[in-house]
Amino acid sequence: MANHNHAAPAPVGGSLVNALTLTCGVLIALMVAILMVRFLFGLGSVTALNDGYPWGIWVVVDVVIGSAFACGGFSVAMLVYIFNKGEYHPLVRPALLASLFGYTLAGAGVIFDLGRPWNVWHMFNPWSINLNSVMFEVAVCISLYIIVMWIEFSPVILEQQGKLELKKKVGRAMFFIIALGTLLPMMHQSSLGTLLVVLGVQIHPLWQTPIQPALYLLSAITMGYAVVLFESCLTSTAYRRRIEGHLLTPLAKIMLGFLAVYLVIRIADLVLRGALPGAFVPSIEALCFWIEMLSFIAPLILIGAENNRRNPARLFLAGVLLMLGGAMLRLNGFLIGYETIVGDSGGFSYFPTLAEVLVTAGMFALEVLGYIVITRRFPVLPREAATH
Repeated sequence: MANHNHAAPAPVGGSLVNALTLTCGVLIALMVAILMVRFLFGLGSVTALNDGYPWGIWVVVDVVIGSAFACGGFSVAMLVYIFNKGEYHPLVRPALLASLFGYTLAGAGVIFDLGRPWNVWHMFNPWSINLNSVMFEVAVCISLYIIVMWIEFSPVILEQQGKLELKKKVGRAMFFIIALGTLLPMMHQSSLGTLLVVLGVQIHPLWQTPIQPALYLLSAITMGYAVVLFESCLTSTAYRRRIEGHLLTPLAKIMLGFLAVYLVIRIADLVLRGALPGAFVPSIEALCFWIEMLSFIAPLILIGAENNRRNPARLFLAGVLLMLGGAMLRLNGFLIGYETIVGDSGGFSYFPTLAEVLVTAGMFALEVLGYIVITRRFPVLPREAATH
């Protein structure tokens, strides 16, 4: 393995009380209040869910999209530990931290949306397991991956607590933990795409394809790198740190490689299935399809040239666009391109209530607040004196 000299991680330090953390606190308090109503009086008291739309934004945004946003840790770990690209090691801890919060809250988000949340333990009951269920595979893989990520992140906590001997013991088993942490996201991210396949004719032809598992996995890896660009640019600005351009520029090139493969497969699939004409029929589905596709294509134009990849503003914008494209792919498949009318069941409609939106905002606020607290108090980011 090549020897790469990196600055040791260190807490950023500073006050935890500012306008951003206070705003996050207010959003979290609103979320907690709404969830108390939800658990006391049921889903119908705060959501617009119905028999046609049993899944709303709590599942689609908080879980399906949220877990894809949380693929930064998996994507960077794959580069460093599988492809032996040790130069990206400084990006591992911050990416893993963002993933840790994303997946942990996605797991919690599922419980919010269950009609009978007290039965969630049944997925671990051997007598209740359905090995033919895609949802079972997704639930178990995400649950295991959350545990794996906490173990992966434990050296940061042990280092802060001064428990270096215990950190060394955990380190000896880390090769196995990292291998699991690479396998599990591949399994459940692809299986989230399989959920659309099994829904059959209820999904619009623009998103109903047997290769959806491959599209979900490829887009999740690409989104993982996009989130790393987004998070690195944001923390550099917020903490007045030097941007890691020497790492982000080549990382963006790898991200574009995955993006190009995704787009080739996506477009070829639409053409071969004869579904592409549906993108030119005036409809909300076609409009959202083009928002999704243009969000994926724009980064190739924006940072395709080497010189453009050295521009932090362009890297940040490309990351945001890819996050939007991946989010739209999932939103389009699970909500906008989802058709409820089957046989004589009648039509249903769904639009999230303010309470649903506030819970989703509270979930993201909790991630942001957690990220700020841990980076300021634990050794996550590379040691560096703040520049003013």
